[in-house]
Amino acid sequence: MKKSLFLLAALFASFNLNAQDKKTAEDCFQKADYKCAEEQYSKLAQSERIQKLQSEYYNNLGTAQRRLGKTALAFKSYESALKANPMSAAVYSNLGSIHGQKGNKQAAIDYLNKGLQIEPENADIYLTRSKVYESLGKKDLAMKDLNQILTFAPDNIYARTGLANLKKNSGDLEGALKDYNQLISEKPESLLYSGRGDVYFRLKKNKEALADVNKAISIDPKFAQAHVNKALILFETGKPKEACASLDKAVSMGYEKPLLMDQYAKCEVKK
Repeated sequence: MKKSLFLLAALFASFNLNAQDKKTAEDCFQKADYKCAEEQYSKLAQSERIQKLQSEYYNNLGTAQRRLGKTALAFKSYESALKANPMSAAVYSNLGSIHGQKGNKQAAIDYLNKGLQIEPENADIYLTRSKVYESLGKKDLAMKDLNQILTFAPDNIYARTGLANLKKNSGDLEGALKDYNQLISEKPESLLYSGRGDVYFRLKKNKEALADVNKAISIDPKFAQAHVNKALILFETGKPKEACASLDKAVSMGYEKPLLMDQYAKCEVKK
């Protein structure tokens, strides 16, 4: 009886400790302290014995590593997550995304397709696959994926924004601007102001572009893409020092630095 009580107490203590570590990891991630998140999720993944939870921790570990620019380690973590739970749509989504960014488009699509087989109404996977299709010049398939999201999530702001961005990237800047104006009138969010700011930037309206990205940052100071967009405007208006500071902010908030190498090349070398 005493032995059983001892084992029960040990299991309860272990459960509480893991719950505390998970809370710490989540807090670190929310604060964009990805080094802390990496340490916590690594510890959780190695100690967890329930495979579904272990997969979740490895998946989050991979994302933290990715935000730190540790792409090779992120690959390994995502693969460990998939091994622990081959039925995790979230892991397929991340593997598809990271392969897409590394240029292996077919592998990206293969992983994303597998994720959709598990969760046919996973908006994140459709969004990622849409971006891959667009990068391949298959804008009709990209648009089809975004419209598919709207069949089961008609108010999905990312899908609606994605459709506006397709217009923007196809050169229909006035059409994209009209779409963004409509979206902002319905729901003024940081994502939309940042996106409209990019349209203004492409229209050579730097004053309006800067006003929009500043509005986006005032709504959500941790929105990394807005800081990237602000950097592009500042470079264009001859303010490289401020632009580089904006790039640093974006990276500190989780934007992957390897994706900004062209922009960082414009920064002064720090001595």
